[in-house]
Amino acid sequence: MPRPPLPPFTTESATRKARLAEDAWNSRDPARVALAYSLDSHWRNRGEFLQGRPAIEAFLARKWQRELDYRLVKEVWAFAANRIAVRFAYEWHDDTGNWFRSHGNENWEFDTEGLMTRRLASINDCPIEEAQRLFHWPLGRRPDDHPSLGEMGL
Repeated sequence: MPRPPLPPFTTESATRKARLAEDAWNSRDPARVALAYSLDSHWRNRGEFLQGRPAIEAFLARKWQRELDYRLVKEVWAFAANRIAVRFAYEWHDDTGNWFRSHGNENWEFDTEGLMTRRLASINDCPIEEAQRLFHWPLGRRPDDHPSLGEMGL
């Protein structure tokens, strides 16, 4: 089943694709998020290599068991044809109450149906104090009027 917007991407459609991905990830629902990836999608997430939607769903379930109160912002960095590069930041805490802001870049490649066939992610975790948090919206979708990464100086 197609997952619009479909390639080739424009500024508008790449931005929309990134926002839809952000919204899905902010749901913290592994099954929902995994549907955006092809059945045989290839991932590199930090030093972990995954292939296939079931592996992606299992990875996401583990991720959100560890990364609590997760809130994410994505921005398009560049796009061409069937590829989009995004930068992102997300905030979370572990089960002992230590807060982190994770910064990263992702390279995405899509098939003609708009499913992501490749995701290459590089991520760095920076410890922060709770008072340094910038993402305070209620869990779930980021409000439309929330500042972008650039507007926040990230």
